[in-house]
Formats: sequence, structure tokens, C-alpha cells
Amino acid sequence: MTDSALTATSGNHTPREGAAARHGRFRSATGALFVTPYVLFLVVVFAVPLGYTLWISVHRFYFTAPGTHIDSPWVGLANYRDVFTDPVVGRAFLNIVVFLVINVPLTVFLALVLASALNAKIRFRIFFRAAYYLPYITASVALVAVWQFLFGTDGFVNHLLGSYAPDPSWLVNSHLAMPMIALFVTWKQLGFFVMLYLAALQNVGKDLYEAASVDGAGRVRRFFSVTVPGVRPATTLVVIYAIITGANLFSEPYLLTGGGGPDHASTSPVLLMYQKGIEQGHPDFAAALGVVLVGFVLAVSLAARKFTERGN
Repeated sequence: MTDSALTATSGNHTPREGAAARHGRFRSATGALFVTPYVLFLVVVFAVPLGYTLWISVHRFYFTAPGTHIDSPWVGLANYRDVFTDPVVGRAFLNIVVFLVINVPLTVFLALVLASALNAKIRFRIFFRAAYYLPYITASVALVAVWQFLFGTDGFVNHLLGSYAPDPSWLVNSHLAMPMIALFVTWKQLGFFVMLYLAALQNVGKDLYEAASVDGAGRVRRFFSVTVPGVRPATTLVVIYAIITGANLFSEPYLLTGGGGPDHASTSPVLLMYQKGIEQGHPDFAAALGVVLVGFVLAVSLAARKFTERGN
């Protein structure tokens, strides 16, 4: 074979290579086709509203009746200045910090311990799994009624405690209102996180527990040496999800404490956005507060992810 023929042969793809290339392009096109609806969903549901929120936050904006037009002048960072100088906003973020400090560690610990127990071969295991998951799928209004029955001013717990009951009562006490909401949300959502950990525990090898037992490790030692490292990716998911849901509290303080009382002791940023934007007619302030909240959640979530993945 001549040199020119060799060059021509080496420069062309073989039929098998051509078929593989066409197959790769087909798979890429198919993948893009299946991903497109979700991308459109993200754009419509998240990107567009976020962009509109950013636009509102730098304008003087008012809600108007359909067909009515009112100018929305540019105000720059004036709305953000109002947000950062409003003491109620500072109290709302402090409330969320208190909530997260209580809710997130308690959720991780209880969910992992319960998931480990429910992963073992115990009697009535299915019943217990359903019992822990039931509050998560129950309407918040119904659960709030139960919590009010237990911790209201004339509630069951106060009757049990008698003279030892706090005064003011649990949900109208400026020091106890937010911790009680944190406990309520922990109890309500615990079943969901237990299910996440149960799924993660299926990927922890039984041989690791057997090796730890051979080395003389007891149940507690196996839990911290095998279970905790084995479900670390799930822990990262649980922590970030708990932070996001906790920072977006609305129905719990709105229903449990009558709209953030007493004296804004249980007001959350999302509840304040509703009060400012809908009830008081300042959607521009609410939009700026929403942008600040997104930045807060993003910063805390990234820090939490770095912390939980530190051992990887």
C-alpha cells in the first residue's frame, strides 16, 4: 500500500467508529430532549420569578387592579437600605437562627437514631415507620390544633405542670415561642428525614458492622464508627433541606403564635414578607427582603455543606 493510501485510510473513521459517533450524538439528543421539560420548569417556576423579584426590589412598586398602570420609578438600593435598618427584620433573622440552632441538630440526631432502630429487625417495624411518617403528611392546620391543645394557655401540659407551668405560657412567651415552633417542626418533619436515612442505611455494608463487632465495638461505637460515616452524604442532604425549609417558615408561626407574636418573637422573614407585601402594601420592601433571604439561605447552606462533608 502506498504512503498516500495509508494517509487516506488513517484520516478516515472506520464504519464502527462512525456508528459509535452517531450513537453518541443520538444519546445526547435524547438526553437533551428528556431534560428540556425540567429546564423549562426551572425557568418558569424559579428563574423568572426570581428575576422579577430582583426587578421589583430596585423599584418603587405597588400592586394595582387589573388594567391599571402606575409608574414604578427606579430607587436603586433604597429598599435594601430599608430592610437592613428595620429592627423587625433583624429580629426575624435572629428568630430563624434560633430555630435552626435547635431544629437542625435535633432533626439530624433523632432521625438517624430512629432510622437505625427501625432498620433493625424489630417487632411492629412497619407500624413504627408509618407512625413516624404520619405527621409529615398530615395537614399543618390539624397538627397545630393538637399543639395548641397541648401547649396552649389552658392546655394539657400546663394542667399537668400546675404551678410549674411557664408564665406567660409556652406559645405566648417571648423566650419560648420560637423554641416551641422549632420543636413542633422537628416533630412534624421527622418522619421524612427518617425515611431518607433508612434509604441511606441500605448502602452501608453489613460486613462493616461485622468487622466492628469482631474488633469488640459495642452498639454505640458501631453507630459512631460505621453508621455516621456511612450515611454522611444523606446527612448533608438532611442538613441542607432542613435549613431551606426552616428559613422559609410561614404557616407554623402564623398559626401557632397568631402571626409572629408576642412582639415579633416568632416572626420569620417569610411571614414578614407576607405582612409587608400583602397586608401593608409594600411589595418592593418584601421583594428586597426575599432577595436578602435567598442570600442568607445560600450562605448558610454552603457553610453547612462544607462542615458536613469535612470528613470526606
